[in-house]
Formats: sequence, C-alpha cells, structure tokens
Amino acid sequence: MTKIIDMRCRPAFLHDFFGATPGTPAYDAARWLNRRVGALHDEHFTRSLTQEGFVAEVREAGLSRAVVVGRQTPAQHLPNERIHGIVHGHEELIGIGAVDPASQGAAAVDEAERAIRKLGLAGINLESGFGEPARHADDPVYYPVYELCAQLGVPVFLMSGPTTPDPRFNDPSPIAKVARDFPQLPIVCYHGFWPNVDQIVGIAFRYENVHVVPDMYLFVPGSKLYVEAVNGFMSDQFLFGSSYPFRPIKQSIDDFLNLGFKDSVLERVLYGNAQRLFRLAE
Repeated sequence: MTKIIDMRCRPAFLHDFFGATPGTPAYDAARWLNRRVGALHDEHFTRSLTQEGFVAEVREAGLSRAVVVGRQTPAQHLPNERIHGIVHGHEELIGIGAVDPASQGAAAVDEAERAIRKLGLAGINLESGFGEPARHADDPVYYPVYELCAQLGVPVFLMSGPTTPDPRFNDPSPIAKVARDFPQLPIVCYHGFWPNVDQIVGIAFRYENVHVVPDMYLFVPGSKLYVEAVNGFMSDQFLFGSSYPFRPIKQSIDDFLNLGFKDSVLERVLYGNAQRLFRLAE
C-alpha cells in the first residue's frame, strides 16, 4: 500500500462546527453531514474530541500526514495559533493558516507571512465565497496574499463547494484568472467546486498550477468525471482528502480505492502530488 497524505483533516475538538459539543444543534449538523456524504457511522468523530484521540485516529488510519486547515471568515475563526498548537510536535500533522483580506485589510498579508515564517504553517486558506459580502477568488482584495504565497513558495488553498452561502460564488471560472496571473503559484481547490465538476476539470486542463481536492464530495453523485480526468490528463493535479470529521478517514481511503482510479495514478494522487506540493523529503 502506498503512503497517504490526507489533505483535509480536522479534529472534532477544534470547533462546534466539527462536532465539539455533543447534544448541541452543531453536533447534530455534523452527524447529518456525515450521513449526506456516505459515512457509515455518523458519530465516528467523537474519538477526536481530544488531541490524543485525533492523533491516534490519524496513525491508525495509516496516514503519513494529515493536513489541519485553519479558517478565517465572519462566521468562523480558527486562529493560526490554534492550528500551530495542534500540529506542533507531531510529524504526521501539517498546518494550514488562514486570513481574510476583506475584513483584515493590509494586516492580512502580515498575518499570512507570520503564519508561514514564524508559526511554520505550510500554506494559506482563503474563503472568498464565505465573506460578507461574498466575493470571487479573482477579487483584487486577495491578490496581495497570492503574491506573498507565490514569493514564499507555498500553496494557496481556496474553499468552494455547495455549502457556500450563495451558490453563485461556487463558480470555478474566476480561478482561471488567478492561475493565469500567478502561473508559479500552486492553487488548491478544496471541495473541488462540486457540483460544478466539468468546469473545474476544464480549468485544470488549461492551467497546470490548479489542483483539485474534492474530499468528501468525491463520494457523492456527479463525481465520476473527477476520476475520468485523473485517469487521463489530471493525475498530477489531484489529491486525496477525507474531510474528517465529516467522513471517517479509513472508510474514505477504502472508498477511494474502489472508485476506479488506475493503479498507475494511485501513488501520485494519494501521496506524491501532496509531497511535491509541500516539498516534503523522500
């Protein structure tokens, strides 16, 4: 079995949104989302209500690395220090910082640089469609962060998907302009802009610096085109993610292996592409 890097994997204790507090509406919502994306056990994530349980879950699932993603939106703030605190001292964990240039202004660039240089986080997450007001990824407000990440040689991660409050902002078309303006910047699209699969596949065809991580949406109807693209031109631009705690890690690996990916691409999409993205040693 090849090594595996899980590109989207957060512990339940990180926030109520992830099921941190049993008996609350947020906890029930986490269970609901697990059922919607095919989790066989909708309370599996309770093991990660502690740091020790989360690390044990990662190790026992057989992951080489798990990527813990920060968040900075008007509705949810996962501070970069918190992400650093979770991953620090754990070789199997990689942290991704987050900023919101729309609300933080010029300070967002300083915070992004601090997250990378001082905290050692491996990239920056942006969520343009979740802002107030919602924006597209090619809005000029985000360009200074793109420039910084390109200069520092780290990837930028863009949130997408059907949970975007206004579905019009789950449009992958603006990614093309960002990819064209920053050809050396690795752009990673979380949730793979599902259900707009054909559009993001078309953009990835044109721009090789666009990477796609459908994570939990790879296991819902309409996702077969991802697999077809990976078995063709997109094998170097696709990465595995479980979206834990919204889907079990081990079940997601098993389900991934049964989706029809060619044996010749599995090492790249499970490990090699992420290894290159983060510049990890062999």
